[in-house]
Amino acid sequence: MKILIVDDHPVILSGCRAMLSPYSDFEAFDALDATQAYDEYVEKRPDVVVIDINLPGMSGFALTRRILDFDPQAKIIIFTMNDDPIFAARAIENGAKGYIGKCEDPARFVAAIRAVAEGQTFLLPEMAQKLAFLDPRRRDFLTGLNPRELEILRLLRSGKSMAEIAGIINVSYKTVANSCAVLKRKLGARTPLDLVRIAVENKLA
Repeated sequence: MKILIVDDHPVILSGCRAMLSPYSDFEAFDALDATQAYDEYVEKRPDVVVIDINLPGMSGFALTRRILDFDPQAKIIIFTMNDDPIFAARAIENGAKGYIGKCEDPARFVAAIRAVAEGQTFLLPEMAQKLAFLDPRRRDFLTGLNPRELEILRLLRSGKSMAEIAGIINVSYKTVANSCAVLKRKLGARTPLDLVRIAVENKLA
């Protein structure tokens, strides 16, 4: 089984390969960004693609849509640090067949790959429960935000400054400032404090 892992952090890629190495029926290879990942997919046609949400240049959701436009039968798992059900819902809406956190037990990571390879949809029971009880108003309210905007809003809620956020998501301060300006326009906020209030009200953890 050929597995393409897409993440811009070499440590994560190394960890994924290590998790899969004990299984003789797995052949893992990787890509550091969306462009490389798409080219690898077209050339090697992996059985399963594991994609991080936050990639340089193009989000994991956008890459998912691009791969599915090329091959509607592609089997994609979103692999992320974010366990907010809003992101899981967005992943499924964009055509992913699985969603799992990077902090999960390696056995669950392997189970997700096997399930999706067999044509199943994989969500951990606790995430499925969160999705089942997700407030439709909250889901609709945040639908218009892209993954980077959602991540910035989440980090603002946690008390991070724009400079700190730039370091965490590996972009320039200017990019964060521009994203905050777009967020204020989209959400009808006047100040960064208004954005924090909106994040709190919508339980963006």
